[in-house]
Amino acid sequence: MKQAIEGVYKRNDWGDSVLYGVACSCGDNDHDHNVWVEADDTGVNVTVYTEVKSQWWKLNRWQQIWRLLTRGYVEYEATIAMSEQQALNYADTLTQAVKNVKQFQATKST
Repeated sequence: MKQAIEGVYKRNDWGDSVLYGVACSCGDNDHDHNVWVEADDTGVNVTVYTEVKSQWWKLNRWQQIWRLLTRGYVEYEATIAMSEQQALNYADTLTQAVKNVKQFQATKST
């Protein structure tokens, strides 16, 4: 299922929605993120998400609990590093995916 382009690959395609994986160039799978491109009655939506993990080694359990109790949330950060070619592939993939799901949606509704 992987395409022969750097850093961006199609995970699945349902016609009106497509799921892509974007790999971090550092090679750590924990930094990868997913991009959903979907067409529905309201238009095309692009959703980018990543699974963020806690850095438990930086704070002990009680510090994490205290932050959660006093702030109501625990801070997490997710980053992705892309090479120039990967960024271009990312942009091209999004452009093509938006075009494809719009076209699929238009043919589906006729």
